[in-house]
Amino acid sequence: MRRLSLCFLLAGLALMAIHPTSPAHAAPVPGLDESGATTEYKCNFGMGQGEAKQSCTIPIPEGCRVVHLPETTKPWASLSKAGNTHCKFDEKASDWKTRVTGICGRCKTSHCSALFTVRADCSGR
Repeated sequence: MRRLSLCFLLAGLALMAIHPTSPAHAAPVPGLDESGATTEYKCNFGMGQGEAKQSCTIPIPEGCRVVHLPETTKPWASLSKAGNTHCKFDEKASDWKTRVTGICGRCKTSHCSALFTVRADCSGR
């Protein structure tokens, strides 16, 4: 039993050496200060069945800028939702410099929720 545990431990260490996942091994994100630090800004809401639409706005603080995904021109942003609703970032209401707005349509199940997240570099503050 002890030998089997040691084998699993060694196999795990070998996999970590092959596929490092810690931030120390991650490639730096272009355009960030040398620390590579980003801050997440979020907004979220819940909706009841039949609720027509809901939105929330993430204010981007002065001196911060939305970071792009590595090697792309897409903003580093994500959304997650629960329930039967359609959600997206509202491009008309978002300027991606001072504010980012998320919006969801009608909730078709008993409950719906959404979480919108944006990463920003605030090293210039």
